[in-house]
This record gives sequence, structure tokens and C-alpha cells, in this order.
Amino acid sequence: MRRARSYPRRVTTPPYVPDETAYDRRRLRQWRTGRARADGVARRDLMKLLAAAGLATGLPSALAAPASAAGAGIVKPLPEEWFTVRGTNAEAKFASFADTGHHTPASRFFVRNHTSTPQLDPKTWELKVWGSGLEGAGRTFTLADLKRLPAVTRSAFVECAGNGRSFFTTQQGQEVSGTAWTLGAIGSARWRGARLADVLRRAGVRRDAVDVLPRGLDPDYVTADGTNLGRVRRPLPIAKALDDVILAYEMNGEPLGPDHGAPVRVVVPSWIGIASIKWVGDIEVSAEPLYSPWNTDFYRLFGAAYPPEGSASLARQTLKSALELPWNASLSAGAGHRITGRSWSGTGAVARVEISTDDGRTWRRARLHDTPRRADWVRWSASWRPTTPGPAAILARATDTSGRTQPTATQHNTQGYLFDAVVRHAVTVV
Repeated sequence: MRRARSYPRRVTTPPYVPDETAYDRRRLRQWRTGRARADGVARRDLMKLLAAAGLATGLPSALAAPASAAGAGIVKPLPEEWFTVRGTNAEAKFASFADTGHHTPASRFFVRNHTSTPQLDPKTWELKVWGSGLEGAGRTFTLADLKRLPAVTRSAFVECAGNGRSFFTTQQGQEVSGTAWTLGAIGSARWRGARLADVLRRAGVRRDAVDVLPRGLDPDYVTADGTNLGRVRRPLPIAKALDDVILAYEMNGEPLGPDHGAPVRVVVPSWIGIASIKWVGDIEVSAEPLYSPWNTDFYRLFGAAYPPEGSASLARQTLKSALELPWNASLSAGAGHRITGRSWSGTGAVARVEISTDDGRTWRRARLHDTPRRADWVRWSASWRPTTPGPAAILARATDTSGRTQPTATQHNTQGYLFDAVVRHAVTVV
């Protein structure tokens, strides 16, 4: 009787997504004991980064990029009424979202660049999928190949992990390092593209694959001390890669613009923005654990409340609310005002939004204007008729379907990540 040939088993259904804290700590232990590969970075450089970040000394400090001209490397126009330029980045002014509808137009979407925006030709762009977690030598996809796969559309926000960082200082009186974002390092868009799971299956993903590492085509990132970390990349567990991640080639019904990842970017719903690699050029699928500065040295919490080696690597975003109102806006006393804003969460859909105009003593519910959905924001509104002239503050807080409510203060961390406290939005009643 003829014996059937045996082939490695392919992954056909998304497995249970593991606890991210356990996943990251396991990866860190594996790297330290030589059982995880430090992709593209010499061990001596990683040890230097570990020491600088506090993993070796317990004394965290910021790792900054070299100084550059404001707005350098960004392609699209950055009008002052829409953006605040912060080095190589551009923060959206949240008040400018008031007339945009649910999705953020690409022209007003924030820009977070580690280096500068590359301008790639979609006709010659290719995506190489390779690695020990695949059957055979892997596969290369063109943009046309991706567009022949079943397309999916996801409405989701992308948000920098440092969004809201400046409020650690201005509201809580605590020193932090990094770009001084207010609340405009976020945007929500309608992303269209191919499922990463479909691409991995066509490339021959094996059941023993553990990590997936997308890498961008932007210039190499060099730290202030001269360490070249290569192109921006961040491993994902295979479970997340096979869940809801897409390779997006459209944004709000149009091809991606250069600053937003053209011709193709990764979109990882609900996770911090660094996971959604722009200008993706290759994806390694590995049967051994992978390690990158962007999932262990950076995007980790350090400070008195955390272990000397830092927290687990950040994954899901936190819970926030923001007003579509200029800071220190003038509001007429005795007149009725419609206060609008948006709230979002990385751990569930927004279930409720409340506002307070008396320093948090009383709260009343705002009206939601969108059906709450996971990985997306909701617009809301509330009325207020102030009576007493002078300085005042409007507070907004959200509660999501996981039961989390925005706190009055965020636990301090030295790099100012994941600020989720209620923001005291200053206004002046005249």
C-alpha cells in the first residue's frame, strides 16, 4: 500500500491570543538566555540599550533621535490651523476634527516618523515574506498580488503610545521624556487591504511559527549616541498576526499617502501605533522567538512603580477622551454651548462618556453619536450654559465595555506612555 506523504501542518484558524505580558516577559527571558534572536542588532548594542533604558541599571533614561529641523521629512502640507509640528512629527489639533465626520481625512491625520517619509513607487514595490516559520523559501507579493486577495475594510484608530504625554507635566507636575504630544497623535480611518492571515497562509506559514516581524522601508533609525538600529520593526505573536491585522493599501477609499505608509502599511487594531508598521517591505515569520528594540527596549514603562527591568512591552492602547475645542477657548456666560469630543479605548468599545463642569464633583452623561465598536472611537456631545465669568475647565471621562473608567491620574512612567487620566480642558467664560 502506498504511504501518504507527510507535510508540515499549516495554521488554518487563529489560535487564542495569549496574554501579552506573559508573552513579552517570556521573550525577554529567552533573549537573555540565548534562546531568542536579536534581529539585526549586535548583542553589545542591545546591552548598551538595555543599560540606557534602565533594564540593566534600574535607572531609566530616554533614548532620543538626533535633532532635526521641524517637520523635516514630512511630504504633505502642514497648515498651522490643523497641525502642531514637533520635530519629525506633526500632531493634529484636535479641535480641527469637529467638522470632519467620523473618519479623519488623510490631510489632517497626524504623522509619527522615526526618521523621514520615503516615497516608494507602487509599481515596483514588493513584499517579501520569509523565515524559518514557513514551508520552503517563502514568497514575494506585489501590490497587484495583494489586491487579488479578498479585501477587508476595518474602521480603526491608530494612536501613538505617547499621545497625551505632555499632561504628565502640565497636569500632574511630573517630568517625562519624549515628544510633548497633547491629544492629537491619533486618527481614525477606514482602512482597506488584505488580511495578514491570508498572506501568511499563501506564503506557507507552519504550525510551529511563533513570531511575525514586519519591517518598514523608511531610513535606518540611529539613536543620539550613534547606535544604528536599522529599519523600524516590531515582532507580533503569531496569534495576533492571524487575528485582525491587515496589510492596508487604502485609507478612506483612496490609496495611502506617502506619510501614512504608501503603498502598503500594517494596521494592528487596538494596539499602540508602533505595531502598525508603515511602508512595510518584508515580513519575517519565525519558528524561534524574535527580539527587537521596538518591543523590549522601547515602548516599555519605567519608573518607581515598575520593576527595574521595566514593565512588559506595550501592546493594547489605553482609554482616552478629548474635546473638539481649542485650548482656553472663550465661551460666553449665560449662553448655551454644544460641547463635542471623541472617546476611544484599546480594550473594548466605549460604553459611556460623562462630562463635568464643576471640577469633577458631579458628572452627567454625554450623547453618543456613533455605534460603539472595538478599536474605534465614538463622537459625543453635551450642552453647557456657564454662568460665572472667569477661568474654568471641562472634564470628559469614558468607560468601556471591559469596565475600565478613566482615572483622575495616570501612574507615572519616565517616558510618558499611555496617559489615560481625565484631562482638565481649560476654557475661559466671558
